[in-house]
Amino acid sequence: MKGINIKSCLKLGSACFALTLGGCISLPNSPISPNPRFYMLSAINQPEVSKKINITPGVIIGVGPVKLPEYLNRPQMVTKDSHGILKFDEFDRWGESLDLGIARLIREDLTVMLPGAKLTLYPWNPSMAVKYQVNAEVVQLDSELDGDMVFVVQWVIIDAQNSKTVMIKRSEFRIPIMPQNYSGLVKTLNQACASLSSQITRGLATLKI
Repeated sequence: MKGINIKSCLKLGSACFALTLGGCISLPNSPISPNPRFYMLSAINQPEVSKKINITPGVIIGVGPVKLPEYLNRPQMVTKDSHGILKFDEFDRWGESLDLGIARLIREDLTVMLPGAKLTLYPWNPSMAVKYQVNAEVVQLDSELDGDMVFVVQWVIIDAQNSKTVMIKRSEFRIPIMPQNYSGLVKTLNQACASLSSQITRGLATLKI
């Protein structure tokens, strides 16, 4: 009788070990990871966007590329606490590459601010007669969910037909994040990009296109 019990225990132990290795044992008290949330930038309706500047109809303006610091070059949304420590949120993510999203948003804003112009995103077809190209480098994008967003961008306007830089500017913005969550972060970045686009528009206007 003892021999039978020992064999049964060995078989039961072997089965449990195999299930454990195969990941088949369910732990009822194990935490369930939440589904990730995805966000995208979008144009907003604010007074700055409504300030339109008329230029020669049909002028083609190219937007991009937009360069990001390496710590922002990831799908996770990045925030910073009051001690300067970065947080990469695994469950709040961008629905597209942030550099492409910022370039797309600038193009959308410029389309409204420069009626008559034709806007295209980098990379464009070489056969397109792009007159001016707007490149941007995000120098700083620091977001404290319970504080402000600091958005610093250096941008240039290039005479694409002559491969000549005609303007170099640096734009800096500090905007409170409202509401103080990831949705508020997105809205604040939408606002910052609109303000940036407004400055780019004024820069293009000085070129008397």
